[in-house]
Amino acid sequence: MVSVLAVAGPGDVGSHHSAAIIHGLDLLGRASSKVVVTRPPGGSHKGRRAVRVHVAALPEGHVTTVRGVRVTSVARTVVDLARASEFRAGVVVADSALRRRQTSKDELRAVVADCTRWPNIRRASEVVEFSDGKSESALESISRVAFRDHRIPAPELQVWVGGDDGWEGRVDFLWRRYATVGEADGAAKYADPSRAMDQLRRDARLRAAGFQVVHFSWDEIVRAPGQVAASIRQAFRLGGAR
Repeated sequence: MVSVLAVAGPGDVGSHHSAAIIHGLDLLGRASSKVVVTRPPGGSHKGRRAVRVHVAALPEGHVTTVRGVRVTSVARTVVDLARASEFRAGVVVADSALRRRQTSKDELRAVVADCTRWPNIRRASEVVEFSDGKSESALESISRVAFRDHRIPAPELQVWVGGDDGWEGRVDFLWRRYATVGEADGAAKYADPSRAMDQLRRDARLRAAGFQVVHFSWDEIVRAPGQVAASIRQAFRLGGAR
């Protein structure tokens, strides 16, 4: 991809998912095989067969150079993808950029302000405000979106919890009011049997300390988010009762 961008047309800047890959940002799903560039207004709209061309302004500060290749800045890349993608895909890339400290909320808001009249900028603004660098993976990012879509209160992220005997560990999601913990289980979490046993022991200690614990996988939050939400609500009822 870098080699294709290196021979792009005059004024072309790598953008969208092409820039995200070069910046090392997370993406939801597989990126298109086509290289994506943005070209300032006034130039030719034609591109090579393997290149998708967007025509848009490139204000000062929206362009940077990575390994000798001109690409949109991290903040501009996030906003472009948030405008062009579904909400949760935008959240994945925004959370990733914030988590890696490659941009900040203020920088993202500044780009949104520069693009006020652009298509889908309202969605991009919503993505920016919803994004949170405490989300440690794409799974946690799409889980937060699922909670929002199913009217589950926003949880605290990456919180240390425990009982009277001390800390039991850091949890992915905590609903403190309902004494409920949520854990997003990636494929690697249980690949190691000893790690799986440690998780079971920790769950037992959390429950003994009065917490409800709800686990869910990528497939569950993607294919059956309503069922995950129902499990969390049930935990709320039990945790709130205590």
